[in-house]
Amino acid sequence: MRIADLLDRRSIDLYGKAATKQEILDTMINLMCAAGRISDKKIYKMGVYAREEEGTTGIGDGIAIPHAKSEAVKEPGLAAMVIREGTDFDSLDGEPVYLLFLIAAPNTKENVHLDVLSKLSALLMDSEFTMALREAQSIEEFIKVIDDAESAQEAEQRKKEREEADDDSASKNFRILAVTGCPTGIAHTYMAAEALEQAAKQAGCWIKVETRGSGGAKNVHTGQEIQEADCIIVAADTNVPMERYVGKKVIQCRVSAGISKAGQLIERAVSGDVPVYAGESNHESGKKEEKAAAEKTGTKDDDAIGAESFWHVIYKNLMNGVSHMLPFVVGGGILIALAFMFDGFRVDINALTEAERGNFGSITSLAKTFKSIGDAAFAFMLPILAGYIAMSIADRPGLAVGIVGGYLAASGKSGFLGALVAGFVAGYLILLLRKIFQILPESIEGLKPILLYPLLGIFIMGLLMQFAIEPFVGGINTSLNSALNHMGGTSRILLGILVAGMMAVDLGGPINKAAYVFGTMSIAEGNYDIMAAVMIGGMVPPCAIALATLIFRNKFTSEERKSGPVNFIMGLSFITEGAIPFAAADPLRVIPACVIGSGVAGALSMAFKCTLMAPHGGIFVFPVVGNTLLYLLALAAGTAAGAMMLGLFKKSGA
Repeated sequence: MRIADLLDRRSIDLYGKAATKQEILDTMINLMCAAGRISDKKIYKMGVYAREEEGTTGIGDGIAIPHAKSEAVKEPGLAAMVIREGTDFDSLDGEPVYLLFLIAAPNTKENVHLDVLSKLSALLMDSEFTMALREAQSIEEFIKVIDDAESAQEAEQRKKEREEADDDSASKNFRILAVTGCPTGIAHTYMAAEALEQAAKQAGCWIKVETRGSGGAKNVHTGQEIQEADCIIVAADTNVPMERYVGKKVIQCRVSAGISKAGQLIERAVSGDVPVYAGESNHESGKKEEKAAAEKTGTKDDDAIGAESFWHVIYKNLMNGVSHMLPFVVGGGILIALAFMFDGFRVDINALTEAERGNFGSITSLAKTFKSIGDAAFAFMLPILAGYIAMSIADRPGLAVGIVGGYLAASGKSGFLGALVAGFVAGYLILLLRKIFQILPESIEGLKPILLYPLLGIFIMGLLMQFAIEPFVGGINTSLNSALNHMGGTSRILLGILVAGMMAVDLGGPINKAAYVFGTMSIAEGNYDIMAAVMIGGMVPPCAIALATLIFRNKFTSEERKSGPVNFIMGLSFITEGAIPFAAADPLRVIPACVIGSGVAGALSMAFKCTLMAPHGGIFVFPVVGNTLLYLLALAAGTAAGAMMLGLFKKSGA
């Protein structure tokens, strides 16, 4: 079905006027109804507004594509409006909207709106095309611009198909797009990208990988590339904008699968037995199709299949909060640590009174400046954590409710644990309110995101915090901190072995992240020695492997010996994932050796009473580590222990 066939002259307004988003949507809905395609305006309008609550359809560059699939639609159709002076539509890029298309699709299995949305999205990526539509002086000219562009698009597609048919090896023309992203956006993101690129090269496929790392999205897919792609692989543990892939074959999996199962993913993509992505509205049916396809192609695995388990959804939402919180903890923690260091240089702590010791870190003017700024950054930590967990669950309406819950946890006694609970409660509270508000009159649809969600959400969140979360979670948090503070030397050493060893178990996976989150939680509660054990536990595996490749050369392949020393850089930078290629090649020997080495380092860090206020940085934050020289000794001992275990466990000529 062609785009021009869905346009009716009565549904096109080239000189639209609207001051608000609600006015825009109402005008577009009236245009759609004018063509006689809607049987029940009220039901269709509810569908349009419900879709908008899930996330704005303002895609940026002055364009918006609201849409709804509804039983109130008699036949598929399009409405179009040009607002020549532009108006606010809450677009992704925050810019005014000038050109709008409203899609109406019947609630049938054909998913017409997905096909139209895919075609429109591809055409609208062309700035010359959109400008021609905005400048059209008549409805006939407007329709002709679309018809000509779609004809050119179809001709290009036929040309591509002929070229592929002439090639003896179809796989050489197979085009794959991939997205990789991990919660911290440092190592897994780029390692998965590299693995997928290498696997695609071996299979003779063309590939482009978009990386969504800590520095933002790089190598972003264009509309033309998405249109031409035969399959998309999304290997990510973070939220990825998926609307652009509607109508395309998509494999969704964890970022770890992009590293360890890259070949299987490429093979499955080329096989063609991959479900078409139909958007979040059809998420459950999509999961079933994805799982069935994975079983057929022999890639049925918790990492490799696209269906998200309950725990993976929880993990992804949690990591969304943690990744947004980290800059505040890192920046604030290092500044506070520097403040203590500056006072330590200038002040004799033994000569201070009890009251002055309580202000240590703020005694000299320089230290006071650093600490005040660091404290300000720390104050945002828990509200940001809770806010972005809630936003990951319920989109933008959850942000404010989560932030308020996190603030109440930070100012109360529930602390980090309370903020975690508040984030999840806030997200699911907004989802519940969405369902409840579906019964409200359509006349107040526009008030939901700006009034009802924040007002009722924040109020209910406050009540839950005050009467449920704070008393219960606060008691748990108080008991936990009391237990940590009263741990004896032996208990603290055992704790150091546990958290440091966990960092080496799955090298950046859920167990590693669980220990890491526990370390950041301890920072929030003022227990800085636990974070020190956590970080050193993550530094040891790459360093131990690097040392082992130098000492026990006959235990490693020539390729491993060449790449081994690079792991010193990875380890000293606290990038545990540098050990993954070695662990993947020989997990039964490498992982136990790394766990032992990390455990030794964690135990010594605790025994030496080393502390760390920053949750990242590796050797670059050693100047602000408490007992720095002993911390270096613990790292060296753990590295040596891990390397010795590798020499003992691994076979010659491995």
